[in-house]
Amino acid sequence: MKRLVLVRHGKSSWEEEVNDKQRPLKSRAYDDAEKVLKTFQHFYKFSATCWSSPAKRALETAKTFKKALEIPDEDFKIVEELYTFDRDELLNVIQSCPDDIHKLMVFGHNPAITMLVNELGDKEIDNLSTTGLVVIDFDTDSWNSIEQGTTILTLLPKNLR
Repeated sequence: MKRLVLVRHGKSSWEEEVNDKQRPLKSRAYDDAEKVLKTFQHFYKFSATCWSSPAKRALETAKTFKKALEIPDEDFKIVEELYTFDRDELLNVIQSCPDDIHKLMVFGHNPAITMLVNELGDKEIDNLSTTGLVVIDFDTDSWNSIEQGTTILTLLPKNLR
C-alpha cells in the first residue's frame, strides 16, 4: 500500500515585489496551518517522507508541518521539480518516489495539486484551498503504478475555523 498526502502551500503575500518563487507567506497561512495540523495530528500516526517545492511559500508551509509532526531531517527533501503548476509534471515527480517509501507527503502548487487530487482520489473537490490537505491511499506496491486511489481525509482550513 502507498499513502500520498498532498498539501497546498499556505496563503502567500503579494505585498513585496519579488519573483514568484520568493513570495512569502501571509500571517494567515500560519494560523491556517495550525488549524489543519491540530486536526491532522489526531490522524497522523505514521512517519512519512516529506518533499517540498523550493518556492518560499511551499517550503515555509512544509517546514511548519515538519516541526509540528517531528519529521526528521533525513525524511525531508526539497525537490526542484515540485515547483510546477502542471498536473503531469507533479504526477511524474510522485511516481519517481522509491518504492521502499510507503508514505509520501508533498507540498506544492495549484492548479496541479487540485487536478491530481481529483484524478487520483475518489472524492472530487472544486479547489484545494491554500493549506488544504488531502490523504489518498493506493492498493499498490509501486509509486509508478498509482492510479485510482481512495481519498481517506480532506482538511480545508475554512472548515476548521
